[in-house]
Parts: sequence; structure tokens; C-alpha cells
Amino acid sequence: MIDSEQGQDEAAVARRRRNGIAGFAVGFLVSIAFFAFFPGLPHVIDWGAIIVSIVVGGVARWAAQKWLSG
Repeated sequence: MIDSEQGQDEAAVARRRRNGIAGFAVGFLVSIAFFAFFPGLPHVIDWGAIIVSIVVGGVARWAAQKWLSG
């Protein structure tokens, strides 16, 4: 009984980790694409855009994990 519960917990942790990675990647890439292609902005990816994209990716990771966990 304990082994099966532990297996389910490990599977849930792995699924949550995959969802978090996917959420971060999507948030980061969408944010970088915004800075790269939005009309009116200088089409330069500088350190500010990278830092903002990392923060957006972190928020997207948190939101994906929160939404998919229940």
C-alpha cells in the first residue's frame, strides 16, 4: 500500500515538474517574442527584456502549476 502511494506521489511530482517547465518555457518565449516583434519597440533584446521574460516565465510556471494542480 505504501509503495503504491509513493509511486503515485512521484508521478504527481514528475507531472507537476513537467507542467512547470512547459509553463516557464511558454511564458519566457511569448515575452521574448513580444519584445522582439511588437511594433514601436526597438527590435533589440537587451538585459531588461531578458530579465522581464524570466520573471514572466516564473509567473507563468506558478500559474500553470496552480491551475493544473486543482
